[in-house]
Amino acid sequence: MRITKQLLQDELAQRREEGADVDLIEPEVATADPDDEGVLAALYSRLEELGGDANLAAAEPSELEAIREQRGPGPRAYAQAFSETRLADRLYGAWLGRAAGCLLGKPCEGWSHDRIRAYLEPAFEYPLRDYFPLVIPDITGSLLQRARPADWFRGRIGAAPRDDDTDYTVLGLHLIEEHGFDFTTEAVAEEWLSHLPFWQVYTAERVAYANLVNGLKPPDTALYLNPYREWIGAQIRADIFGYVCPGRPEAAAALAYRDARLSHARNGIYGEMWAAACLAAAFVEDDARSVIEVGLSEIPRHSRLATALSQTLAWSDEDDDWQQTWERVNASYGHYHAVHTINNACAVALALLHAEGDFQKAITIAVMCGWDTDCNGATAGSIAGAMLGASSLPARWTAPLNDTLHSAVQGFEVSRLSDLAERTLALARRAL
Repeated sequence: MRITKQLLQDELAQRREEGADVDLIEPEVATADPDDEGVLAALYSRLEELGGDANLAAAEPSELEAIREQRGPGPRAYAQAFSETRLADRLYGAWLGRAAGCLLGKPCEGWSHDRIRAYLEPAFEYPLRDYFPLVIPDITGSLLQRARPADWFRGRIGAAPRDDDTDYTVLGLHLIEEHGFDFTTEAVAEEWLSHLPFWQVYTAERVAYANLVNGLKPPDTALYLNPYREWIGAQIRADIFGYVCPGRPEAAAALAYRDARLSHARNGIYGEMWAAACLAAAFVEDDARSVIEVGLSEIPRHSRLATALSQTLAWSDEDDDWQQTWERVNASYGHYHAVHTINNACAVALALLHAEGDFQKAITIAVMCGWDTDCNGATAGSIAGAMLGASSLPARWTAPLNDTLHSAVQGFEVSRLSDLAERTLALARRAL
């Protein structure tokens, strides 16, 4: 894989986050000729050779047994009897919630909180109360109406459009149907190569995909020339593993681990494990704090992700308004890239906490935080949907989807969300 200047700059940022002293090499990276591949490769090698923070590295292992050794106490599994009707309703709610939250965030993906607010306020649409409006003219200068398909906007929606956040949920379903609950990371790789177009995967997944094609094996696929190894890509793949393990957060996190290690390391892995465990708990727990704490119990308690999420929990308890908590999260974790795991997981957590069981608030707050808006809307919607069930979700969010999901996954180009939920229910019954 070719080392570009952008890849080099992203690796420098990643090494800094790992505690490496990059001060001496940073000026050379900044002034490097983007066309001089030899210099770029040499600088990348020097970055790889830098030592990181040894204490931080010890607190953030990437092997499952070491991760488990550094967890806090947790339920691991609930002694819970599931009514088939109720479980079916919650699984359908999770699929619907994920699709709705993802679609809500698609038009403003990558935008900052301030840019979202500047777009919505002149149209009296802030705070969000419905799907994203098409504001003409767009005073932020983004020409949003030209850059985004019209059917992503309120009043024009006919289905849940294709998105990687939902592609991976579909792919994970197929993975378990084909390979069972004992699937390996190599089986995940096989699913990617046979069912996902390369041009529909991004950042860490695109690097890992290229590494697979070039003959690398996990976990090297996650590490070689991959400065995105702690970004959000694994976290968005978590949901199906929580869906098929209702009430079993440890089992859900273990499945998520096997998936994540194909493309991620350290906090990138923890993000997927946390989200999967949260989903597993969401079928049992009644409040968002408990769900988030169960998720935290499956990742290393002194990792950067666990520390940030714990702090977000504390701030949310202190603040009356979600924007107060967002300001504190942004001040402490806004330095991370807009698609990093840590800041976006905090956005999901604060949205669920301040929503207080309200589905609409959960997804709209998650999106209004900014950063990776479709990912955060999808995860918040998935968790809230699992907690509430499809029968309790507002029609304004579910009806426009017409029970239809588009996907880039081969064999699942157009699916009924209800059919996907039924297939998930069959797997969950096997797991239980």
